[in-house]
Amino acid sequence: MLNTFQQADHPALPKATADEAARQEFTKSFKGFIQSTLLPGLTPIYQTRVARQFEKEHGRAPADRRDIRNGMVGDIYFQHYAAANRIAQELLWESVNGSVDRQLPDLIATAKALSASTKARLVIPEGFTPPRYVTALDIHCMPGGYCSEVCEDDISVGALYDRGVYLYSMGYTGPNNDDMGRSVVNYIKRHMPDFKPRRILDMGCTVGHSTLPYKELFPEAEVWGIDVGGPCVRYAHARAAGFGLEVNYAQMSAEETTFPDAHFHLVVSHILLHETSGKAMPKIFAEAHRVLAPGGLMIHADLPPFDLMDPFTQFILDNETWYNNEPFWGAMRDMDQIALAEKAGFDRADVRFDTAPMAVMEFAAAAEGYSQEASEAVAEREFTAGEFAPGGGWEVLIARKPLEKQMAA
Repeated sequence: MLNTFQQADHPALPKATADEAARQEFTKSFKGFIQSTLLPGLTPIYQTRVARQFEKEHGRAPADRRDIRNGMVGDIYFQHYAAANRIAQELLWESVNGSVDRQLPDLIATAKALSASTKARLVIPEGFTPPRYVTALDIHCMPGGYCSEVCEDDISVGALYDRGVYLYSMGYTGPNNDDMGRSVVNYIKRHMPDFKPRRILDMGCTVGHSTLPYKELFPEAEVWGIDVGGPCVRYAHARAAGFGLEVNYAQMSAEETTFPDAHFHLVVSHILLHETSGKAMPKIFAEAHRVLAPGGLMIHADLPPFDLMDPFTQFILDNETWYNNEPFWGAMRDMDQIALAEKAGFDRADVRFDTAPMAVMEFAAAAEGYSQEASEAVAEREFTAGEFAPGGGWEVLIARKPLEKQMAA
């Protein structure tokens, strides 16, 4: 199916020239070609060629994703797929960087004006040092990563991420890039209609894509988004103001925040966990438990753990570890997240995985010019392993803090 989505404009978004827009659309279409045409070919290659060769050489069938990888890396078709995927990833960032660099002074001025127009807080502490597991490399090959700053009041990597991640997702995050947050919000509306959190924390919010739907659903709530990248939270604060929403943002680590005990009623994250280290994840769970009021909810949205997938799907997803500068992608999926939540203080009986269906159909139905037929086709699209959202939904880890005492005021 042809994806007809286009990213919705907003005041903080970099504006592309016709040539820049054409290059960006090419990178989006190139990724779509790889996912729809090259990726499906890996299955028959594995079944008819690689698995048989592996068994011939080892006297047994491949047992896990590591065996599958050992067999696949020497196959020319897989090499072609992996090379094309890496090239597409680098091209998409390069196609956006030109737009950002060309107008960076104007983007910074616009962001500062937007931030000055809102009562929401922006906290950038002096001397904050981002964790090395974030700064040691450019995660998902994005130049500069989340934290690099090239000038005073810099928002460049935030602007790069806003446009780039839309291209990376091939438009399936919806026009406002907020499908993850909106999907979780819809899940809460459907399954917990009486849940009305008064204070909400979004951990690892980057530029706040997924933070804003919580303010829309709970307009009276105090909403905070935190991230270790200063340019990201500056951009997020301005972006929220551009959407007319008062959301607070702070440069802060999810491992150790400055919020009081039992301050929040809902703590969420969206594709945060696979970008943290094995040492950081337990700290993040413990910090979520600390800042949650009794009866409050922790919801982490990401992709499923490996034990919920067959070995070949594990292999496909684990390519992010090897080729997309995602060093913790595979390790995170091997971790027992329910055990981590229990160790952090949550009751095991109150911790579970579930799926939040993608909200992309609702995006399309609400967007002027999109037909209901096109909306349904996108929503019902069957995602394949390796794409932005395999299975058409987001895996959510849900934990409720025990009701040991009255909910904090």
